[in-house]
Amino acid sequence: MDFYTFGKKSGHSISTFNSDFIMSRILQTEKETRIGCMYLEENGVIGYHRATTPQLLLIVSGEGCVRGEEDKYYSVQPGDAVFWKKDEWHETKTEKGLTALVVESKELNPSLFMDKR
Repeated sequence: MDFYTFGKKSGHSISTFNSDFIMSRILQTEKETRIGCMYLEENGVIGYHRATTPQLLLIVSGEGCVRGEEDKYYSVQPGDAVFWKKDEWHETKTEKGLTALVVESKELNPSLFMDKR
């Protein structure tokens, strides 16, 4: 399990086309990729299971904790990204609720764009 950050502080200012915003790049793929949004309510859980493909969890709101194969939980908050390799056991849970994007693809290499946390 690897931790990255995609928060505003890790982004770059974009001014082309008269723009004024900050972009935090996350990843780029050429193979089939699935992207979803998960909404966990209070005391929500994504149960302990094996990743069927490399998976990147991007916390966009709320807070919670994650674990990999060892029985140790790590806190996550908005701007955190957690990467699990194929077949890696993992779990996500929250007491207060959280919303996260999940990206699944055989071709994920988040270290190309994001800094490790």
